[in-house]
Amino acid sequence: MRVRFLCAFAALACTPFLFAQSSPAVPQDSATNDRDGTAYITRIVPTPHTISPEAQKWLASLTQNKATTETLAERRAHTDAWRAQDSAEARKLFPVNVAEKIIAGVRTDILTPLSTPEANRNRVLINLHGGGFNSDSGSLIEGIPIANLAKIKVVSVYYRLAPENPFPAAVDDVVAVYRELLNTYQPQNIGIFGTSAGAILTAEVTIRLKQSGLPLPAALGIFSGHADFSQIGDSWQLFTLDGFPGNLQPTYPDHLPDDAYVGKTNRKDPVLSPIFADLHGVPPTLLVTSTRDILLSGTSIFHRALLRNGNDAQLVVFEALPHAFWYHFQLPETKEALELMARFFDEKLGRAR
Repeated sequence: MRVRFLCAFAALACTPFLFAQSSPAVPQDSATNDRDGTAYITRIVPTPHTISPEAQKWLASLTQNKATTETLAERRAHTDAWRAQDSAEARKLFPVNVAEKIIAGVRTDILTPLSTPEANRNRVLINLHGGGFNSDSGSLIEGIPIANLAKIKVVSVYYRLAPENPFPAAVDDVVAVYRELLNTYQPQNIGIFGTSAGAILTAEVTIRLKQSGLPLPAALGIFSGHADFSQIGDSWQLFTLDGFPGNLQPTYPDHLPDDAYVGKTNRKDPVLSPIFADLHGVPPTLLVTSTRDILLSGTSIFHRALLRNGNDAQLVVFEALPHAFWYHFQLPETKEALELMARFFDEKLGRAR
């Protein structure tokens, strides 16, 4: 099967649909452009053989998902059910001990490896979950595999959510947890990571710590994020959360929609949008994304900004997979991504900068 991908960027929604490979009515690729650069594109995008058979099968299954409009309550209920199911799978595949704990008034889960090497007992990672800042789509799903693979304790933070608690509530919660952990751990033995909203929050918290004069952690993991709420990247206009399938709503750069997380904050606030902050001295950072990730642009743009400011920043881009694919444990690519994330923290924590 192939996907026919029709787009009028900044003008029309992209509509993916399936047709038989042998169809005599297969359209040809084409592209036209308005004088302002708006592109109207028809592309045939076969499923690539450069990804695993498991990934090919998963991409095909995504075309069967029906796009629906959810209320916030429905979204949270749906996300909670999905998270519970996948968290249970994570615990089977990557056994760890899980214990709830209140740290600095914030609810957290402490994820402890079944056995911790002596060298790792003074190390800790902070995980900031994804979920669009209005739900929790991955706290245990993200933290459990890394705790197991890196053999390092992970503190998964349940920060306050929007719209009830817009920016900077989530930043404040994470900073409070970090301050408390500094009473037990040296900053060179602490890492912070997150996916999607959690990746964005990782960068925001780092800038808040920097502005506050607090010692910075040893390493950051920004796994499919962005650092600029004032602009929409190209990949946002191309992809949905599932890559090609689903409802696409191109956003006009000059008319950004309201954002419940941003609230009334200036979109160029340097904590909200770290791309506008002083990025000199940001800790070593691993950035991970994929070529059909809605936040591919945001992740790669921030990577370049880190490099321009002289930072140690690594960008890894996986082929053909959509947003946060590492939530899906059946994929060989997920195993590869999780192992490189764990290895990064193992290599960076405890080293003098």
